[in-house]
Amino acid sequence: DGIVITNNHVVANAEDILVRVGEKEYDAKVIGADPYMDIAVIKMKTKDKFKPVSFGDSSKARVGDWVVAIGNPFGLGGTVTSGIISARNRQIGLTRYEDFIQTDASINQGNSGGPLFNLKGEVIGINTAIIAPGQSGSIGIGFAIPANAAANVIDQLIKFGETKRGWLGVRIQYVTKEIADKEKLDKPRGALVQSVAEGSPSEKGGIKAGDIILEFDGKIINQMKELPLIVAQTEVGKTVNVKVWRNKREVIKKIKLGRLETSE
Repeated sequence: DGIVITNNHVVANAEDILVRVGEKEYDAKVIGADPYMDIAVIKMKTKDKFKPVSFGDSSKARVGDWVVAIGNPFGLGGTVTSGIISARNRQIGLTRYEDFIQTDASINQGNSGGPLFNLKGEVIGINTAIIAPGQSGSIGIGFAIPANAAANVIDQLIKFGETKRGWLGVRIQYVTKEIADKEKLDKPRGALVQSVAEGSPSEKGGIKAGDIILEFDGKIINQMKELPLIVAQTEVGKTVNVKVWRNKREVIKKIKLGRLETSE
């Protein structure tokens, strides 16, 4: 239908957007953007029909798998590079919700918003960032938003023109070995609640500062960084079970999620 997925930073503040498909050029407009995950959905102004690429299951991507990146580095459109998946679940401090696939396929300026394919020809990532000391260009450290995380945001942007993320209303920190030992927890895991926002779903559901969130909606929280991603991808208004460690024992709390975008 002429819908194109790209990075938010590619089209942010643009006055005009042009999409080139083969020899043709099309004007396009933004139908939804999400700076928190750096994704934008744009639509070409045409009645022409296009054959889309399909998204794959990025959770099945393994370190060492071969991947192919396609992009427009330095204006050289349709450039194809290959490499392997170097790491999964990377966080580099670029956006609020990060779970990047790291690859050594050559990614340079202009590759942003391009697809990262597996060898089945499925899109498993959206190329987004590189580490390039002194703007040196590709040194084999590139990052892509996983398709599974992106698909949820893309669906919402197409349907609503905006995102609707779950909101818990807690400030959290890592559980260190010292904290785990003090709280008689078997090992460092979960997310330690520093504070609870007034009037938030967490306060209404009985979460308190000092609780360690171990499970959210049946999903185990191994590290603090996993919790914001899981909460954000959970449906607004859903009532979930939250397992917390309090006073050296497990306690289950029921919480009805709010919406992040309307929270203060």
